[in-house]
Amino acid sequence: MLTIALIAHDAKKELLVNFVIAYKHIFDKHRVYATGTTGNRIILEAKVEVNRLKSGPLGGDQQIGSMVATDAIDLVIFLRDPLVAQPHDPDITALLRLCDVQCIPVATNIATAELLIKSMEHGNLQWRESVRAKYLDPLPTGTCG
Repeated sequence: MLTIALIAHDAKKELLVNFVIAYKHIFDKHRVYATGTTGNRIILEAKVEVNRLKSGPLGGDQQIGSMVATDAIDLVIFLRDPLVAQPHDPDITALLRLCDVQCIPVATNIATAELLIKSMEHGNLQWRESVRAKYLDPLPTGTCG
């Protein structure tokens, strides 16, 4: 079982909800975390169990970042709206940087999200479990094993 974080800017929330509905059979097999409104919509519309965090601008992005930093997240899907400036852009940048440092697969658009979910469905992300088993601790900063 993997842990997946889901985040979407306002203009991308419907797209993410529809994505979760389309791949409900996969999301139902894993632990899902999501920021505030996004998580609520997924629960209500996709009927997927979600651990809801705060809204992104109120610290939800940072909560997920904390989980990434402690190796508690295996995959992040963050559907960003690249055409609208976000007041919490530094939090977004920090989260994406942490994903890079911790070698967490991250999708910022629907095309990459679909590739990651299909890879997950085929077991291609199981390398994270074997790395954890080998090292028993989070990976050293900036390494992928």
